[in-house]
Amino acid sequence: MINWLKSLFSSPKPLEPADLSVLKADMHSHLIPAIDDGSKSLENSLEMIRRFSALGYKKLITTPHVMSDFYKNDPESILGGLEKLNTYLKEKGLDVKVEAAAEYYLDEQLQDLVEAEKLLTFGDKHVLFELPFIAEPPNLKQVIFEMQTRGYKPILAHPERYGFWYKDFDRYRELHDQGVFLQLNMLSLIGHYSPQAQKIAEQMIDEGIISFLGSDCHNTHHLELIDEARTRPYFHKLLESGDLKNSSL
Repeated sequence: MINWLKSLFSSPKPLEPADLSVLKADMHSHLIPAIDDGSKSLENSLEMIRRFSALGYKKLITTPHVMSDFYKNDPESILGGLEKLNTYLKEKGLDVKVEAAAEYYLDEQLQDLVEAEKLLTFGDKHVLFELPFIAEPPNLKQVIFEMQTRGYKPILAHPERYGFWYKDFDRYRELHDQGVFLQLNMLSLIGHYSPQAQKIAEQMIDEGIISFLGSDCHNTHHLELIDEARTRPYFHKLLESGDLKNSSL
């Protein structure tokens, strides 16, 4: 039995597409039009959300970038964009619950927002944040501490994409043990970002340290690739692990 399971999860052969309705909610996407590098128009957003609905999702928590140098979004611009999007969806008769938070880039602005307690959250005060891809920020531990002392529950976006930790896997375990939730990108399981990211993603699934699975959808092409990802054995393994908290949102 054990040998059979090992062969299942190491096999490159695709399986039947996983049922994404068990997740109920996606908590990482870029669906508000013309606000970051995601959707370009309301029509584009409509098409993506229709595809999410067809995959079985009941709730979409979309998370525009907040990055001081590039995407100067704030609660007003994000929630205003969300209102326009939901009005458009209602006009088109699409019954999908769409909420908004943000994907915060760890920079000086984020530290200021944490201290001022002006973060957009979802679920139980969850905050999605990302890191630069070059190196671990020197203030990472401090920002996490500041979030947690204010009652926020940090979720680190796509940790499998941060190459500076590839030779120090213990950092993933340490973050998990410190109460930081780790969110895996679906497309990492097909090597969309890099073979190394896929390998680390699979290792994190084996370790049982992934708490959220996100689409990180920016466009319709990403949704087409999700159809491929959900045939992968490690995708099935993660869905069946009992580790994911998407359905609680």
